[in-house]
Amino acid sequence: MNAEFGHIATPPTILVVDVEATCSENEPDFDMEMIEVAAVWVGADGSILDRFQSFVRPIFNPQLEQFCTQLTGITQADVDAAPLFPEVADALRAFVARHLQAGSIWTSWGSYDRTQFTRDSARHDVSMPIALPHENAKSMFAKTQRIGKQVGMARACALAGLPLIGTHHRALDDALNVSRLLPWVRERRPLVADRG
Repeated sequence: MNAEFGHIATPPTILVVDVEATCSENEPDFDMEMIEVAAVWVGADGSILDRFQSFVRPIFNPQLEQFCTQLTGITQADVDAAPLFPEVADALRAFVARHLQAGSIWTSWGSYDRTQFTRDSARHDVSMPIALPHENAKSMFAKTQRIGKQVGMARACALAGLPLIGTHHRALDDALNVSRLLPWVRERRPLVADRG
């Protein structure tokens, strides 16, 4: 097994994380709160080692707006029945420990997911559930592929010739799609779609 995808050394395991949060179509300063988290452990060979998914019950904006439900497919019933963030953070922390190795990292498509974890951990007065170095897969993809600007995850999949799997804006499906993009994040590879 090759431990490198090109010039960027591949960690022994990579935790790919995606979160979905409360949102509002017309309030740019809306205080977002996590409503779903998913994580996928990926081995150095690109294999999926393990998966985690949980809804999270929001407490500051407990009523989902129609826009949020339409965007994510997450319903009011999904979040009403969900555990609160501290319980989800504990479950995620235990999941992280399953495949943690020296040199492991976590990644997300952009910095938003890390920021939301920091925000929700602080507001609930719990420690950050992922105590690993973070890599921004979105910026790494743009740099590695020399496309000049950062693109969304769906656009990156199109550029790489990967059809989206599952439902966009659902945490586990998005984490799985990002995990499929890791070879393009860590190594310059041919892109099949127009870069424009």
